[in-house]
Amino acid sequence: MTSIFRTAMGDAAFGRLHPELQRRFSVGLASGELCVGRGVMDRIWHGRAFVKPFLALGGLRNILLPRTGHDVPFTIENVPYLDSYGRETVTFVRTFALPGGPRRFDATMVHSPERDCVLDYLGTHQHLASDLHPTAQADGSLLITSGEHRFREGPLDVRVPELLGARAEVRESFDERTGRFHIDVRVVNRYAGPLFGYRGSFTASYADVRSHGVRAGLRPVREEVRA
Repeated sequence: MTSIFRTAMGDAAFGRLHPELQRRFSVGLASGELCVGRGVMDRIWHGRAFVKPFLALGGLRNILLPRTGHDVPFTIENVPYLDSYGRETVTFVRTFALPGGPRRFDATMVHSPERDCVLDYLGTHQHLASDLHPTAQADGSLLITSGEHRFREGPLDVRVPELLGARAEVRESFDERTGRFHIDVRVVNRYAGPLFGYRGSFTASYADVRSHGVRAGLRPVREEVRA
């Protein structure tokens, strides 16, 4: 058994990542490790004013962030577990300590053999599913780009059209001089332009997942089986 990211990328491509990124994205049931990153987001930004109501709506289910900020304390929790359908799943739960109270951006990820990618379920109820395609860059950094997005609610299962959807790019690297991971996230709509993003840095610590388990409130309220 290998991690969901190594499976999606293949051994050769995964091996081109910086060793610290390899460890972070090897978090899984095989490694037996969980990872907690703690740091600061230098900037959380929004696009034009008309996107704010959509971000606020998504914020009700911990999808995207409805507020902006600078120098915001940040935590990301990557914890592996088997979901109720027996799939290896890794949490990507990001907490931003914004003025007025913390806000979360939740995701849980599985490998989808059917779609040949990492499948990213967003939010507390996994209403949105996005195909993610991770690639190793020449400098050892990781680039993750999103593909098709789908919305699921009850029997409804529809592809999100380009007019409403967006392309996400996540760039993560490791700075050996500072011992910190750097992350830059951009979400852009083809027609409306930049919608949302954040950038900053953090350090990572690891622990035995068998000893710690999955803390209460980290798993989604509802799990979606459809890939």
